[in-house]
Amino acid sequence: MIALRFLAALASGAVFGFGLSLSGMLDPARVRGFLDVTGAFDPSLAFVLGGAVMVAGIGVWVQRRLEHPAFDRVFHQPVKTAIDRRLVAGSALFGVGWGMAGLCPGPAVASLTLGLAPTVLFVVAMAAGMVAHDRLVGAGAA
Repeated sequence: MIALRFLAALASGAVFGFGLSLSGMLDPARVRGFLDVTGAFDPSLAFVLGGAVMVAGIGVWVQRRLEHPAFDRVFHQPVKTAIDRRLVAGSALFGVGWGMAGLCPGPAVASLTLGLAPTVLFVVAMAAGMVAHDRLVGAGAA
């Protein structure tokens, strides 16, 4: 069972990374172009996001009709559902970082395959920030 979960996760990650590469979302300039609404606006990210929302919507629809996932006993849903200051502040910080770097976690990890120094630095800094958060704030508080 553990091997099947690992293979399913590996296959899902590979498809996700391939999709990011195919859509051009590994290029920080494309992301910045989407966020530059007063300059050289590039709407392609909106289509990628729209496609992702549709696929996720189908996944949620299917998941709600299943008793349990294929490779586990229960679905692991978030326990916190309230929109609070921490969530809003974290989302804002994520958005500012995304706009400045042109990368978010998924595309950054997929971009490691390109071997570009700025991307490696971004992923190392992101990992360090995650470790620092867990040590300073505590994993239970997240």
